[in-house]
Amino acid sequence: MSKPSSFSLRGRKALVAIKDERDASIVKRQFERLGIDIVASELCAVADGHPDVALIDDEFLPLASPAQRAALGQCPVIALLGTETPSRLKLVLELDPASFLVKPLRSAGIYAALVVAFEKSERTNELKQQVLKLEQRLRSRRIVLAAVLQVMHARALTEPAAFAFIRRAAMEQRKTIEEISAEITMKGYRPRAG
Repeated sequence: MSKPSSFSLRGRKALVAIKDERDASIVKRQFERLGIDIVASELCAVADGHPDVALIDDEFLPLASPAQRAALGQCPVIALLGTETPSRLKLVLELDPASFLVKPLRSAGIYAALVVAFEKSERTNELKQQVLKLEQRLRSRRIVLAAVLQVMHARALTEPAAFAFIRRAAMEQRKTIEEISAEITMKGYRPRAG
């Protein structure tokens, strides 16, 4: 299943928490045009699952209750800025917004803020996945190194020869080098000489 395009917004769900009625009506009208459903207009209640995006008025900050923070889930946040004071901007930055809009709102700019928010969220998720993979590889490298050292000492081999020995054993047993290395270090397993 392919991921939805950041430019295609139809069918997405949004949590909208805006105090000013004029701004709220502009957002609602623009969302209708874009095909975005508003699932909640309050920070504490999300009716149909988690939203895909949240528009949060800076007048609702700070988000004090755990229910308010939970309502956002993992969705990208678009902050609506009314003032640019350092204290207000600090509260907005605590949300880690993916995009922002300046009040008073106009219909122009809402689509761009949504696209930027979805794209930033997608890129951030990809970077998090890459970091997790790299952390896993780093942990596995330690295991491989420990196994290489163990084989070096047990068989009186050089480091390249010990690694080649582990690699051959992994290929013969149709396992990864990391799996064989874990068996060597954890169980004291010694692969057969190939």
